[in-house]
Amino acid sequence: AYILIPHLRFFDLHLTIFSIAKTIERYQKRVKETGINHTRENNSQQARDETYGLTKKIEQLDISKRKLLGKGIDACSIEELQQLENQLERGLSRIRAKKYQLLREEIEKLKEEERNLIKENKELKEKWRGMGAIVVASPSSTLSSAEVNTDSVDNMEVETGLFIGPPEPRQSKKLPL
Repeated sequence: AYILIPHLRFFDLHLTIFSIAKTIERYQKRVKETGINHTRENNSQQARDETYGLTKKIEQLDISKRKLLGKGIDACSIEELQQLENQLERGLSRIRAKKYQLLREEIEKLKEEERNLIKENKELKEKWRGMGAIVVASPSSTLSSAEVNTDSVDNMEVETGLFIGPPEPRQSKKLPL
């Protein structure tokens, strides 16, 4: 749509250039959209393929799981059953090895604890024997170190009894002062 007025030709040229620029812009925009759509289609196809592959893998794992549990093995060949048996034996050996390792570690911990308790027991016996030479009873008490048998530390016994009712009067030995 050219207007034949000489002083307006520049205006038409400007509109034409503007129109071409708009057309190029629309073309570039469309190319980008098509590229994005093409990328989206590629991504969608890739996702579908990946989903299909994962679905197949899940099905295979489910079949394998059922076989390991002993279900659906009626249709298995002798070779498949042999492979299954080998798998189970390898799994059992790994489980037993791990169990044995954990038990060994637990035994070592218990032995270490036993050594510590024996050491602590010896220290307490020495401490108690050291206190045996000192008067065990206080001045208000009724027993002295002479009355306490310090020689038989391991065989010291205490007699206890259960009484129901009010306490009975007790006889106590008085030490000469």
